[in-house]
Amino acid sequence: MKRNLRFYLQLAFTLLVCAFLIVPVLLSMLAGVTENFFVGLSSGLTLRWVAQVWEMYQPTIWRSIFIALACLAVTVLAGVPLAYMLARYKGGNSRIARAIEELLMMPVAVPGLATALALIMAYGQFRAFRGSLAFILAGHVLFTLPFMVRPVLAVMQSSQLALLEEAAASLGAGMMRRFFSIVIPNVMSGILAGALMVVTLSIGEFNITWMLHTPLTQTLPVGLADAYASMRLEVGSAYTLIFFFMIIPLLIGMQWVTQATRKRASL
Repeated sequence: MKRNLRFYLQLAFTLLVCAFLIVPVLLSMLAGVTENFFVGLSSGLTLRWVAQVWEMYQPTIWRSIFIALACLAVTVLAGVPLAYMLARYKGGNSRIARAIEELLMMPVAVPGLATALALIMAYGQFRAFRGSLAFILAGHVLFTLPFMVRPVLAVMQSSQLALLEEAAASLGAGMMRRFFSIVIPNVMSGILAGALMVVTLSIGEFNITWMLHTPLTQTLPVGLADAYASMRLEVGSAYTLIFFFMIIPLLIGMQWVTQATRKRASL
């Protein structure tokens, strides 16, 4: 098939945009394994910056993973039933359901610093809560909950859940049994899509975390900012390298699970 000039122009533009986005990331990763980035590759390659970051900031990495997984658990437990409720009552043009859905988007529309400040004003007097990881977790849940509810709600509204539930009810299935045997299996693709968003957003969230953290509850993005501000450029870049090696396999794995689930559901 003969390709015209328009195709090559579009290809060149796409490659240019990709290079604009990827080249800075590659340079940052390269700086993390370079002896002296300002001298260049002629200074030699080394892993000592990576080892230094791992020694100094290892707790922030595990802390971020823990918060992301805890955030995922909370958003699944709260978001899926909430999406189910919205799907049931939104079909009847319920004003309350529409109002709840709009309120869910407030933490996304409001700057993260404002959300964090509101949490501090409301709960900052509780010192044990203020100095714990649960305080950061609360901010992450507020921010990521809409990203769990929206995909699940979209799948519920596009599928024939009402008919399936009606058929199950006619056979004597109660509400809880219908929810776990009919609803959950049919919206699993939405749950997995939401899980991908929640985990990635939680691990990389900086604005809310920066306001809510303490020196004892520092997370990966805050540690990354600290490394760039107080250490050598190579140390901050090595931190970025560790972040990418941690998050990219997670993204690939979750996307693979999502695609496999969708293929299984379409059979």
